[in-house]
Amino acid sequence: MTSIGPFTEISRIQSEINRLFDNLLELKASGGEGGGEWLPAADVYETSEELVVKFELPGVQMSEVTLAINGNNVIVRGEKKRNESMKGAKFHSMERSFGKFKRVVHISSPVNTHKAKSELREGVLKVSFPKVPDKRGEEHPIKIEERS
Repeated sequence: MTSIGPFTEISRIQSEINRLFDNLLELKASGGEGGGEWLPAADVYETSEELVVKFELPGVQMSEVTLAINGNNVIVRGEKKRNESMKGAKFHSMERSFGKFKRVVHISSPVNTHKAKSELREGVLKVSFPKVPDKRGEEHPIKIEERS
């Protein structure tokens, strides 16, 4: 069992705040109407060999999902369609989200985006990026030219 320290909890809260702001920006871009749009939850973690991003996409068909990387942003788009007919139904509660979605997750670790692997299993889209050595922060000598 993994213990959750204060920094992990702060990171979780920050991720949730970012997700809420992303959702607000999407709503504003669509003219203020949700139109059934929703925002999938995401986890980002790294091991010694890879960085992993997982998106929660319950009920979403693989044919309805696109995945891309732009710079340091992983972008997942798609649509969760309502398969059953709701004609004449009287709802007592509606908590499940349907409609189009777009989620952008920023990754800050140096990774090889060209060797990314992904899989959709049991409603979770897992994207794995092999880590590469971080050359930033290493000291490199720079030759100084003398000019007169």
